[in-house]
Amino acid sequence: MLVHAPAKLNLGLYLGRVRPDGLHELCSLFEPLALADLLRITEADRDEVVCPGVEGENLAARALSALRERGWDAPPLRIEIEKRTPVAAGLGGGSADGAAVLRLATPEGVRTFGSQASKSRNAVVEDLPAIAAELGADVPSQLRPALALVRGAGEKVEPLPAPTEHAVLLLPGGGGLSTKDVFDEADRLGLGRPESELDEIATRLRAAAGAGASPLAYADLLVNDLEPAAMSLRPEIGDALDALRRVGAPAAFLSGSGPTAVGLFPTLGEAEAAAADLDRDDSIVCLGGTAAR
Repeated sequence: MLVHAPAKLNLGLYLGRVRPDGLHELCSLFEPLALADLLRITEADRDEVVCPGVEGENLAARALSALRERGWDAPPLRIEIEKRTPVAAGLGGGSADGAAVLRLATPEGVRTFGSQASKSRNAVVEDLPAIAAELGADVPSQLRPALALVRGAGEKVEPLPAPTEHAVLLLPGGGGLSTKDVFDEADRLGLGRPESELDEIATRLRAAAGAGASPLAYADLLVNDLEPAAMSLRPEIGDALDALRRVGAPAAFLSGSGPTAVGLFPTLGEAEAAAADLDRDDSIVCLGGTAAR
């Protein structure tokens, strides 16, 4: 079985204050990208998750363990992840992998990997949002990759209509920027909006995206509050954003906690032409709002 794990793009990220649980309130639009990791899944003698080039336990392995703990009784599986989404780049690659594994417990996955008593199966499926939230803030939104308004610390997901086709030019800059470090730097800089302001922004984002418009139609809302913190740690992010604007990106911003700089374009051809002008080894061009399947 082959499963795609689409990368996630933040169309704007508004940062709130720290909650009592230590997490931050957020308000963002998440959209899937055609860029995706590929998971090859086969039956095996024991559960095993292999991700060449990425050391240590990953969210896919944790997701599989969490399913087993809830009683998921599919045969032992070997999951090999072909990484296409840059690691630690603010594109949710690890979260996408974890969510893709959780989707194995849906009826489609059950039909592929053996019969499960309906009562047990339904209990696991109903528990998937809670499992996703335990794994990480970006995982719940990736259970069903689609444009969504995301609130809370990532656990509140409101699906929205698919946007008009558009393209993205990504400049990951080598990845490797720690999400925790960026949020810590944001706290040090005193960033963070009151909840009432996040509520007002959510209303504006919902209205702008709710009719299925291209995000270029509301480019003024594509603000990432983490950008100053990320640039404080990696000043070259500013150079990447400037480069995207120079080659004609109608909107340029940071994705997630960075370091990926993003340029939006109306068409794939325009994004490809801009990438050719930039002539950077790290450029990635793909469609936005469209999950690879």
